[in-house]
Amino acid sequence: MKAEKYAVGDSITMMCSGCDDERPHTIETVTKLGKISKAICSECEGVSTFNRGVKTSVSVGKGKTAAPYDRFKKYRKGQAMMHDKFGHGEVTAVLEPQKIDVLFGDQTRRLIHAQEPA
Repeated sequence: MKAEKYAVGDSITMMCSGCDDERPHTIETVTKLGKISKAICSECEGVSTFNRGVKTSVSVGKGKTAAPYDRFKKYRKGQAMMHDKFGHGEVTAVLEPQKIDVLFGDQTRRLIHAQEPA
């Protein structure tokens, strides 16, 4: 089974960290093998960059701001948040029922979520 190859200018629907929803993105750059290296959201103009097919950074365009991080809220992969210390982030993985990895700029941090109120 061959991996799908993309070209500059192609449109792809994927989770947008700025819009916090599935949105069409325009592919800006691709690797020699046709993997996406940079895509821009058609709605908010947020930019996502990739390395070897894995999202490595996000930057917010003109779209709405993400909801503030709340450790009591349950997050899903691709969901956006605004952390008071780390800034704008996107959930890249749900590891355990109460742990998530979040990409802030170009650094991934492990946070808690879905905590029971005391």
